Amino acid sequence: MASNKKVALVNPPLPVDIGHHPQFPPLGLAYMAAVLDQNGFEVKIIDCPVNHYDHNKLKAELSAFQPALIGTGSMTPTIESAFKCAQVAREVCPDARMVMGGPHATFSDTEVLTTEKTVDVIVRGEGEETLLELAKQPETGMKLGDIKGISFRKNGEIIRTADRPFIADLDALPLPAYKFLPIEKYYVSKRKLLPIITSRGCPYACSFCVASQMFGQRFRARSPKNVLDELEWLQNEFGAEGVAFQDDTFTFERKRAMAICDGMIERKLKLHWGCGTRADVVTKEVLYKMAKAHCDETMFGVESGCSSLRAVLKKGVTNEQIENAIKWAKDAGMFVTVSVILGYPGETKETLQETLDFAAKIQPDDVWLCHATPYPGTHLREIVVKNGWSMSQDWKTYNTMNPIYEDPNLPAKEIAEMRRRFYNKFYSPRYVMRQAVKGYIKGNLYSKIMTRTAINYNLWRIMSKM
Repeated sequence: MASNKKVALVNPPLPVDIGHHPQFPPLGLAYMAAVLDQNGFEVKIIDCPVNHYDHNKLKAELSAFQPALIGTGSMTPTIESAFKCAQVAREVCPDARMVMGGPHATFSDTEVLTTEKTVDVIVRGEGEETLLELAKQPETGMKLGDIKGISFRKNGEIIRTADRPFIADLDALPLPAYKFLPIEKYYVSKRKLLPIITSRGCPYACSFCVASQMFGQRFRARSPKNVLDELEWLQNEFGAEGVAFQDDTFTFERKRAMAICDGMIERKLKLHWGCGTRADVVTKEVLYKMAKAHCDETMFGVESGCSSLRAVLKKGVTNEQIENAIKWAKDAGMFVTVSVILGYPGETKETLQETLDFAAKIQPDDVWLCHATPYPGTHLREIVVKNGWSMSQDWKTYNTMNPIYEDPNLPAKEIAEMRRRFYNKFYSPRYVMRQAVKGYIKGNLYSKIMTRTAINYNLWRIMSKM
């Protein structure tokens, strides 16, 4: 293995047949780069999507840099692209250690190491400390088997070391290393919108999600001061006009969320922002304070309008809590998004219609109607496998926009048709006018985006009938 201290971190190219959305800086890679940089490594982040790099361009970049360690992320829809990254990396950097992290590799480590021989090591779960130990290992001589949180091959067998404890003090992490990214390229609808994450760990265990397994069930939060310092840094250093809070549940600790909002007001930050949370951890007071601190958008996981199915999903909120939270947020002037899961095992045509009726009744500004997607590591995938249902093996389709498995009790075609009818009615001319007023007169970025989305959707409907 090469003895240099160069590390390349790769965000894989997006497959050509995946819908391309505005790109955020790869926050996970930026954190790992910051830790490596802090420890004397020469780091290069290659963000292929924002740079419009294909695998040939990536190959040229790696060939010129010649790192000793190459790390790549692995979201399920892009896992095949990540494999190709590993393959081209092996061609031009034959002595480099190829490391893969992210949720797909974490929960399919055995499968990845069995099928993709160019991948040497899987980093499971939280990656900063693990990747640093791997990068240092040629110098320290530490045995791979003693590095926690990894999976690797040895003598034809796959070794899984003990899980690594989660980072207890998130304030101790350095700021994400955006200096290694073309930060001037990250815009959402002509606004420089940068990501921030202020907490890790999810105390909930929704059956369709792996967040609590990936980052633990204990809620770990950065201090308000630490968060506010980063927000100020994003605004002053990089010209951020807005931020997207990427916490699983931003208001889980309401006192802390209020303190962050108070600090944004006191520091006179001009950042507009959005976040995701749950209807059972907000109050009218919290939402109004968020709006005063320039929160323009909030997203609530509704998942189902049927209380019995919501219990199966392990989503412990009530219709009353959802209705109250949406009303408070809209009264505060926010754009409100809700997410809904369609076709979870046990769903019937009647429960699905109940959900769609509820989604229409609560009148959010946007509705994400997501097909139940059995990602590796989820309880949902276990159910589908146990039932022996036909399931797509094309990872590119695992983006919540496609039916992935066939439940004989509720055909996927029927789900897709009910979904289509909902959007046909939801994106009405009245909806377009309402969002246009909020977007272009009141200046809400999310309403501007949805005005264009609704217009394009209706144009597509018209054209598809021609």
